Amino acid sequence: MFFRAFELVLSQLPDIHSLRWVNALCNFSMIGFAATTIGVTIYDGKKTDRNSISYSLQGSSSRKTFRAFNALGINAFSFGDAMLPEIQNTMREPARKNMYKGVSAAYSVIILSYWQLASCGYWAFGSEVQPYILSSLSVPEWTIVMANLFAVIQISGCYQIYCRPTYAYFEEKKCCPAKLLAISPLRKYLVRLIFTSIYMALITLIAAAVPFFGDFVSICGAIGFTPPDFVFPSVVYLKVG
Repeated sequence: MFFRAFELVLSQLPDIHSLRWVNALCNFSMIGFAATTIGVTIYDGKKTDRNSISYSLQGSSSRKTFRAFNALGINAFSFGDAMLPEIQNTMREPARKNMYKGVSAAYSVIILSYWQLASCGYWAFGSEVQPYILSSLSVPEWTIVMANLFAVIQISGCYQIYCRPTYAYFEEKKCCPAKLLAISPLRKYLVRLIFTSIYMALITLIAAAVPFFGDFVSICGAIGFTPPDFVFPSVVYLKVG
């Protein structure tokens, strides 16, 4: 509920360009989260009895197969974060060269942060590692609190990045035609407040009702990886060209 209230305030800002300071803070938070969590994971891993750690998958063959595909979906989700620089770099020539630079930079950050964190978590806790790595950590407590704070800040910016196109479409195409705005300039702000409140209430309800974090991430990765990364950029490039 606190997170929803904070996002509701940010959602009242005019457009995505007014969130530059939020995006910058999120980038620093992402680095802080990865660095803090990697350090704490290595610290906890050294304190754990290494003989008690198992790296083998448990369960039937069908469950092992399901978990393997689940992992592939999570990997696709992590690399889907390169969607934005990829789309941005298709807007100017030479498109292929600029796209390659953007994707290479994005993938390098992912490998140095999230993949390194995943490797450290698997080394420290084996197959019992939790989907949200901080749930596997125990000490020191103040670093875990700090890492969670970094995660909240990072997600707050990601939410705005992904939801702003929906806001813009709804306001400009559905509820705020130019003629109505000329008559009542305050209409746009009132519509934005009502729409974002309803939209965020639905998202909060769905999020609270989804207890399986890892499975949800893998589903998003499996469904969302191909269209944003391979289909949408090509369509945008053809439209711009």
